[in-house]
Amino acid sequence: MFEYTFNMTETLAIAVILLLIGKEIKKRVALLEKFFIPAPVIGGTIFSIFMLLGHNFNLFSFSFDGTLKDFLMIVFFTTIGFSASFELLKKGGIGVVLFLISATILVVIQDLVGVFLAKFFGLHPYIGLAAGSVPLTGGHGTSGAFGPILEKAGAEGAFSVAIASATFGLVAGCLIGGPVAKRLLQKYNLKPKDVVEKHNSFIDDSIRCISESVLFDSIVIISISMGIGSFIPVLVAKYGLILPPYIGPMIIAAIIRNIADFKNKKLPMSEMAIIGNVSLSLFLAMALMSMKLWELVSLGLPLLVILTIQTIIMALYAYFVTFRMMGKDYDAAVIATGHCGFGLGATPNAMANMETFTAINGFSAKAFFVLPLVGALFIDFTNATIITFFINIFK
Repeated sequence: MFEYTFNMTETLAIAVILLLIGKEIKKRVALLEKFFIPAPVIGGTIFSIFMLLGHNFNLFSFSFDGTLKDFLMIVFFTTIGFSASFELLKKGGIGVVLFLISATILVVIQDLVGVFLAKFFGLHPYIGLAAGSVPLTGGHGTSGAFGPILEKAGAEGAFSVAIASATFGLVAGCLIGGPVAKRLLQKYNLKPKDVVEKHNSFIDDSIRCISESVLFDSIVIISISMGIGSFIPVLVAKYGLILPPYIGPMIIAAIIRNIADFKNKKLPMSEMAIIGNVSLSLFLAMALMSMKLWELVSLGLPLLVILTIQTIIMALYAYFVTFRMMGKDYDAAVIATGHCGFGLGATPNAMANMETFTAINGFSAKAFFVLPLVGALFIDFTNATIITFFINIFK
């Protein structure tokens, strides 16, 4: 078998090519355009299938440098932090609480369903947790943290199950988000509440062309936020609290935004949003192209059935519960499509779902404020608490 590890620049080049391929395919396949399937998901999934063929026929095996992927994720969330002004907090404060409740209820459902189906198939109940909220709402990070714990507690292979399930959810969350929001949009004839809201939140009042100096200013502000913010997870870790690496930069960005608002200073929001969106697209392409689909294939029918049922439950929950809890309006539909990516994969997937949907149908400041806050600051704590509770119950 031919084996090769792509360095950082080669990984970036492949991601760009796959992103372009995804965009081109999306233009030509009406179904993908209709259901708002993100271009990086299309290109990345195609490449992962190519990798699967190479693995199954023992022809080749590729691995990729993940440094730039992690960096781009932090860049994106830093730019999101600049949108978190107190003005938006007044508008979306109750929304944060409601969505946290909605997401927490889903966590309980995912674990109950996972454990029940695991027992139905004669598997260890902890395997159900490894195919429940651990990988789905928690993503690869929570899978990496709880997988070894579940294995030590007696669930052999729980770590591999959790990682593979998180990979499955990464794709499934993007695939179902668009159709769910599309159906809500058509059924309720939804429209954005206030088109000007995006202007107020993300774009300067002055209309101007993007210049090198303004773009440089954006990079400076983002870089400083990332640099200072990187110390926050390190500091809180000393007190036993583990935070994702993007939390600190996001918090610092929010502080800078509110100081600027207080002093009546304008930030280059338009340029920072562009940098963030490009970073998100490249991050997703890199994440999806490195998927090891054979891990899913080798898991067998029981796990695939569990994950399929979890996906159906997520779609129904977003459609019937999240949408209604968040107000049954356009903002709620955007949050519902985001919850599909968030509840099955990770917050970046949720942002990709919302970005793809709102790019065509209109912006939602509330959705882009509420979901990242819950995904970045709150759900990890509630999810970990609930997982620990289930672990103790099914000892």
